Amino acid sequence: MTSTDADAPTEGGGVDILTFGCRLNTYESEVMRGHAAALDDVIIVNTCAVTGEAERQARQAIRRAHRQRPGARIVVTGCAAQIDPDRWAAIPGVSRVLGNEDKLKAESWSAKALTEGHAVSDIMAAKETAAHLVTDFAGRTRAFVQVQQGCDHRCTFCIIPFGRGPSRSVPVGAVVEQVRALVGAGYREVVLTGVDITSWGGDLPGTPRLGQLCRRVLALVPELERLRLSSVDPVEIDEDIWRLLEAEDRFMPYLHLSLQAGSDMILKRMKRRHLVADAAAVIDRARSIRPEIGIGADLIAGFPTEDETLFGETLSFLEQAALPYLHVFPYSARPDTPAARMPAIPVVERKARAARIRAIGDQAAQAYYRSLLGRDLKVLMETPESGHSAEFAPVRLAGGQSEAGRIEVLRATAVDEGGLVAEIV
Repeated sequence: MTSTDADAPTEGGGVDILTFGCRLNTYESEVMRGHAAALDDVIIVNTCAVTGEAERQARQAIRRAHRQRPGARIVVTGCAAQIDPDRWAAIPGVSRVLGNEDKLKAESWSAKALTEGHAVSDIMAAKETAAHLVTDFAGRTRAFVQVQQGCDHRCTFCIIPFGRGPSRSVPVGAVVEQVRALVGAGYREVVLTGVDITSWGGDLPGTPRLGQLCRRVLALVPELERLRLSSVDPVEIDEDIWRLLEAEDRFMPYLHLSLQAGSDMILKRMKRRHLVADAAAVIDRARSIRPEIGIGADLIAGFPTEDETLFGETLSFLEQAALPYLHVFPYSARPDTPAARMPAIPVVERKARAARIRAIGDQAAQAYYRSLLGRDLKVLMETPESGHSAEFAPVRLAGGQSEAGRIEVLRATAVDEGGLVAEIV
């Protein structure tokens, strides 16, 4: 079981995994699943530290798992566990806490290792990222490949560098080997993921860029049908990525931007590396070369010092940009970060602002879905009745069935609250 929920498994035996947070955690959960396959009655909780709510859900899941399966050994890992291991070790039922480096080592998952106490290495001393061969993502039709780990930047709101360590890249050959294995296992779409993937290559000989990696993967694994990127930094999209978006059908027409705000003042206080004009230029360029492209963004609502005027700047930008896929989070103060010491916005107001941003996103999504009506879309089916198009639009099949993992050409015929309704061409 892999979950972003707080619902713990209720039956004993085997290894169950509860995953919180990002796609990188999803990938790493599958690495752990492989390493721990020989164990019995173990629950792994892979935590996230991005928000206080993510940590609360993980704690809740641990307590529920301990109540429902008191005999199971609970192993807690992930970013939250890396940053504050003692706090997680103190939760009743927790047998072992593993750091983010330690959780990916096969030797951490022997029966003997589970009796040896906690293991949390100094993540800031990490120099390399090992490649892990994963060929099965439980219950998923698209696969994730870690190409990068850690982050060298210090956004004022973010604690993740202290959970993930410095930026390090997986070499091209190891990435290609992983993608080739996944295609051999039947996956048609691969998502390249990491903490800060546009920094990929900075620590490798010749300092290649992410676009070069994408070109090499597509050239060396011609059987791969779809390549997609996870979240990217607006100011680090290199020219090879732009050329791929323009000319390579197997490179998905989709960008998810680590935007965070639409106000220059707030972006500066966040210590982001882009301004609003930079983000607008990326959006305009993307749409000029791929008019149908799907564009998403991460946004924080109610950042400290964000008054109504500054928040209004973000709303105005979003109304103009009309981004259909918004991931919106009320600001969550992270211990020992600079933003946590800034004048705070009341929590109730943060939540209200997040709702206002989501409403703009919902309107943009509906307009975007309408723009795709009548088009023939290549949809990766995730169930026999639904999937996502190349542009990442959610599509529901009206009448008839396909099969999970198949790429169908579907014609968009209608829009509902969940996305597009389509029929097989």
